[in-house]
Amino acid sequence: MTLRNRYFLLLDLALIGLAVFASFAVRFDTLSVWDYIAPNWFFLPLVWLIRLPIFYAFGIYRRLWRYMSVNEIVAVIEATLLGSAVAAVVILLGLPALDLIPGFPRSIILIEGGLTLFLIGGLRFSFRLTRHWQKGASGADESPAETKRRVLVFGAGDAGDLIVREMRTNPALGLEPVAFLDDDPGKRGATIQNLPVLGDRRHLADVVAARNIDLVVIAMPTAPGRVIREIAESCRQADVLVRTIPGLYEILGGAVKVSAIRQVQLEDLLRRDPVKIDLDQVGGYIGGTRVLVTGAGGSIGSELCRQIARFKPQKLILFDLSEHNLYQIHRELGKQFPALTLAPIIGDVRNREKVDALFAQEQPQVVFHAAAHKHVPMVEWNVAEAIATNVFGTRNVLAASARVGVGRFVLISTDKAVNPRSVMGATKRVAELLARDAAAQGPGVVVTVRFGNVLGSSGSVVPLFREQIAAGGPVTVTDAEVERYFMTIPEAVSLIIQAAALGKGGELFVLDMGEPVKISELARDLIRLSGFEPGEDIAITYTGLRVGEKLREELFAANEQPQRTTHAQIFAARTEQRDGAILHRALAELEMLVRAGDAPELRHKLGEVVPEYTVG
Repeated sequence: MTLRNRYFLLLDLALIGLAVFASFAVRFDTLSVWDYIAPNWFFLPLVWLIRLPIFYAFGIYRRLWRYMSVNEIVAVIEATLLGSAVAAVVILLGLPALDLIPGFPRSIILIEGGLTLFLIGGLRFSFRLTRHWQKGASGADESPAETKRRVLVFGAGDAGDLIVREMRTNPALGLEPVAFLDDDPGKRGATIQNLPVLGDRRHLADVVAARNIDLVVIAMPTAPGRVIREIAESCRQADVLVRTIPGLYEILGGAVKVSAIRQVQLEDLLRRDPVKIDLDQVGGYIGGTRVLVTGAGGSIGSELCRQIARFKPQKLILFDLSEHNLYQIHRELGKQFPALTLAPIIGDVRNREKVDALFAQEQPQVVFHAAAHKHVPMVEWNVAEAIATNVFGTRNVLAASARVGVGRFVLISTDKAVNPRSVMGATKRVAELLARDAAAQGPGVVVTVRFGNVLGSSGSVVPLFREQIAAGGPVTVTDAEVERYFMTIPEAVSLIIQAAALGKGGELFVLDMGEPVKISELARDLIRLSGFEPGEDIAITYTGLRVGEKLREELFAANEQPQRTTHAQIFAARTEQRDGAILHRALAELEMLVRAGDAPELRHKLGEVVPEYTVG
């Protein structure tokens, strides 16, 4: 303990003694309490022996009371109540055996507990109150008036409360909280941190004008994207700057704190209800196991590694062809999870000998297969390479998994595998068929997880749009009506990990992607978020669909019946089993064509393996 806390210990000794004497005075309504205390002399040393160790265990003597918050108040209350409970048990059950308490007034225990809480808590609160007065008198937390921006906080909940505290305790921010808005009608007229809740989003423009608001901060980390979009649009119409705090996934990921105010981003506009993960289910198959992630340096693979690491596997094996990507994720995980055993391995899933050697050496128990070529136009230009990776790379990893007895195998698939028009989609459909066949052979659990686009992945439209906006435009969209399903990478990965826990073997899980988003609207949102007006500052041009692209993607094929699972955001697609022998004979022919590199013949053969594939 520091010297300051030793003083607190001495003060607590005195205050507990005062509480004991005062409790007898209150109980017997007299200041002449010696005649009542003398026969019950044991009570004072008893409460000293009980309360002080409990206070210490609760960290009461390790806190800085001038920064007292709700957590500190709760700690004092809990420690005091526990002390009273222990004292009651000792007095009512323990001391009678020693014949020490004939006629002891039991109400003294309750009175002493209340007085102790009042005195101990009051002493500490006085330090917090003194600091508050000193700040007000000295103006130490005030920044120059000309640099202070008046802030309207949208969201009168825990996050809003925290934001206001941050503004008031950190003068360097130069922000002055003025009022709250909240869509909950029950909060209207309430006061939080001495600031009024003035209404909901319908009142935003009026409040901005009446209170001279310079900045609106959206303090709702779990709000869906639709709400963020509407509030941001209201702020744009009111001609006021808008900022937000991070979404729930950023906060849980540990990259940022809830108090980090930043610009509204595209991910905020596409937020959905937070994914709920069954920690026991997921931890049960990941915790303490050897987990392998292929494509570990990619967008999905690296996020899989981050989230898997939080469940404390025995070992996390990172497999990727890109040395740079592998180095980056290995370095990041090493810093964030220093106790985790990592094995970064450079290799190609197309190399069967390398894959077999990797599995024989590392003996993984859980495999997430994310390695794939995914960029549609690039795959159309490199058909043989895509088939070698997406089809035969998957076959290699599945075969090696079966040989070493992997307990759970998860294939990452895509909505482009449904009625594919691209080579990429067709190859991923073949991978789905291979996984289904492997599941039928056993003995491990093999499942497939299918979902749509993810924001910010390599080769996606969002980085391209940002690059075009930075260059002054134009932003190029293939077609005004083209739509895609979108999901954030952390959200998709959370659902992948959860879906894998639901699998019994052979399932094709499909993530609930919400409503499809028009790419043209996505472009307009990005332009506005960058501070420009679409069509005026930055032009949007339409270039026509590229080879292999569809206007709209699908999540289920016509012969796949969607079924609900125990998780609201995960569906299962019931589908017929294909003949494995026929599939593998067709793949043997396809493999020979890959060696020849004949793109037209490869497309034709893909059409035979995947009859629903429309060859572009």
